[in-house]
This record gives sequence, C-alpha cells and structure tokens, in this order.
Amino acid sequence: MKKKLTDRQQKILTFIEQFRDGNGYPPTLRQIGKQFGIASTFGVKRHMDALVKKGYILIESNASRGITVLSNFDSIPLYPVLGDVEKYFRRIPVIGRVAAGVPITAIENHEGDVVVDPAMLKSYQTCFALKVKGDSMINAGIFEKDYVIVAAQNFAKHGDIVVALIDDEATVKRYWQKNNEIKLMPENDNYQAIDIINKEIFHIAGKVIGVIRWYN
Repeated sequence: MKKKLTDRQQKILTFIEQFRDGNGYPPTLRQIGKQFGIASTFGVKRHMDALVKKGYILIESNASRGITVLSNFDSIPLYPVLGDVEKYFRRIPVIGRVAAGVPITAIENHEGDVVVDPAMLKSYQTCFALKVKGDSMINAGIFEKDYVIVAAQNFAKHGDIVVALIDDEATVKRYWQKNNEIKLMPENDNYQAIDIINKEIFHIAGKVIGVIRWYN
C-alpha cells in the first residue's frame, strides 16, 4: 500500500495527472512551481522526491518532462512470488565496474539486480545500473549512492548524461561536443569540466535514462 500524501503533495499529483491528460505529456518542474507559487525548482524537487519515495511517480533525470505517474501501482503486488517479478518489472543488472572492451553484462561485473518499471526503459534493449559515487551531478538530480539506469551504447549526443570511460575509469557526466572538441560537464559548480584531449582512452559506455533514488 502506498504511503499517505500530504494535502500539498496530493494537489501536486492531481495537477500532474490533469496536465498530462490535457496535454499528452507531463509538466516541467517550472510549470509545477508556477502553478503552486513555489519560487525555486529545488522546492518543487523536494515534493517530487516525496512522491517518488511514496511510490506515486517515477522521474527520468535526463528529460525536462520525465515524470511518470504510477497510477496502477496499488494493483501490483510488490513481490508476489519469487520468479513472477518479471510479469510486472524488468530486472536490470547492477554493474560493479565498467571497462572498455568488456561486455557490460560480463558475469564478473555483476553485483546484483534492480527491478524497474519497463516504461522507464522505453525501447532500449541492453541496460544496466551503476551506483553513483560522489556529488558532481547533484544539479541534475543525481546524488551519491543513487543508482543510474543506463542504456548501453557507444555514442552520445550533445547534452546527454552519459557513463563515460577515461582510461577505463567510469564517470557520470553531461556530454558536451562542439565540432571536434569534447568535454564532460559536471552538474555541480564545485567541479571543473573534463576536457577530452586523448580520444584513444575515451569511450562512451552508455546513456543515463533514469535514476533510482537512495534515501538512507
């Protein structure tokens, strides 16, 4: 059973549902803030995090309209019978280490599984989860100990949040490219951009398509 919402949270959830039903897509954080007189997106994010924690929505971090309302979640047994989870969710391997040239799902990299709503994965076939270390992406809503859900691919578009490898060391950053110049941009003013000088030791392991929040 879902946890009870505060009056404010219920009103925000209702607004998200009504906006989605009327427009065909969910509102942005700024639109939610404008509707409820919340001045900062950080203030809106606190309400969004509460709705995620209580099981009412999912949020795709790399999208301005990445809110999915879990309207039928109450009808889904959380763990009905071991082995039946796949009827409702999709298992994603948690990868302990990402290395260039090594298959993402290599058994020695496998540290367990997370289960996610298939809607989060869209049409991506090969996905994995990676535990976040550090706070360089907090302004993108990605915090230490969160799990990022990653679509395995060796390319990226300007603006994507990616798992990149620099000399086989993995990092989660925003991909920036102009002509032949490539940078990995943090989402935290306390960190500097990483200029990619030697492209021979640089690889893209995947694109971040979602986040599982760690609250403890």
